[in-house]
Amino acid sequence: MKNIQVIILAAGEGTRLRPLTKNRPKVMLPLVNIPLLGHVLDTVVSCGIRDITVVVGYKKEQVMTFLNTYPVSMNIVVQPKQLGTADALSYAKKFIHTRTLVISGDNYIDPESIRKMMVQENAILVAPHKKPENFGVVLQEDGILTDIVEKPEHIRCSAMVSCGIYTFAPELLQSVTVPTIPELLKQMLASGQRITAVLADDWRDAIYPCDLLHLNNHILKQTTQQIAGTVDQHVILRGKISIGENTTIGPETVIEGPVVIGDGCSIGAHVCIGPNTTLGERVTIEPFTYISQSIVMNDCSIGSHSRIVESVIGEGCSISDHFATLTSDGHQHGAIIGDRAKIGPFTIVASAVIGNCAEVCGNKRIDAMIPDNSLVM
Repeated sequence: MKNIQVIILAAGEGTRLRPLTKNRPKVMLPLVNIPLLGHVLDTVVSCGIRDITVVVGYKKEQVMTFLNTYPVSMNIVVQPKQLGTADALSYAKKFIHTRTLVISGDNYIDPESIRKMMVQENAILVAPHKKPENFGVVLQEDGILTDIVEKPEHIRCSAMVSCGIYTFAPELLQSVTVPTIPELLKQMLASGQRITAVLADDWRDAIYPCDLLHLNNHILKQTTQQIAGTVDQHVILRGKISIGENTTIGPETVIEGPVVIGDGCSIGAHVCIGPNTTLGERVTIEPFTYISQSIVMNDCSIGSHSRIVESVIGEGCSISDHFATLTSDGHQHGAIIGDRAKIGPFTIVASAVIGNCAEVCGNKRIDAMIPDNSLVM
């Protein structure tokens, strides 16, 4: 589309999503087996925009590798140190030549919201949120921004927050002197400029690991039925299900969608995969295991007679038989497990976090944070 370009900010780490962002930036966290940044790019491209610049930083090699495989070409610039969102924009100045959409690469956004922003001159996308203290709270009058307050301690529930998506005239972005976009907005307001507050149709962010499950569930609703691989004739499939190539599903297994299973997986006999579950590539699940409402990343193995619910399991984890997750009172997740963790048999994880490369011997109940590289005897 003419007279509009996009700068996607994809340089941040996402520290509150540790341990899952220790080995990858937030934008590369997989949701329905596609990095979060991929969903943002798909939205942008679906709106007809082809003039795209992406600012990378933390673990930039991973992001650049992914971008180089994306079917639409784009500019890539590096923010050496993550000093703020406006600082990130300064590294893209040489590519700014027209009205510019600035988009966070680590949020989910729908195409209609982007189309609303494309017709604005200077604007901010806003949405109500139940936990506004995690965001920039927006104050407005008759749809015009009057102030923005970053992560206030005392604010009413469901206040309007910034979605991290903006439209700017090009000259504004050529002379940025502040580190963050909220500070830039305050400068604009102080100089008398008008900034329109546009209400988002469907915007979602993941602040903590359990938020990934809600976001994954939301994206799974858009799953299209696609059955590849080898599915035994005695398998029961219900709902929208996508099964990747070279994946095998054993007899008497039941899968109830929406579910996405990646390429090269081995799902044993008498397995039950419940709704809102995503399995990455090369995942092995042994017989008589139940898994639901969960994300399992690439190259994981899960032993027999296990029960996994409302959990996120990082890449390369090895989980022995008779493993179980529980959701404790006041928590929204069962287990959050970092990459390459090893868990012995007859282990229960109750609303706990296990760090990257941690090892838990069998016959344990884990209900506290286990740091990276720990050994639990």
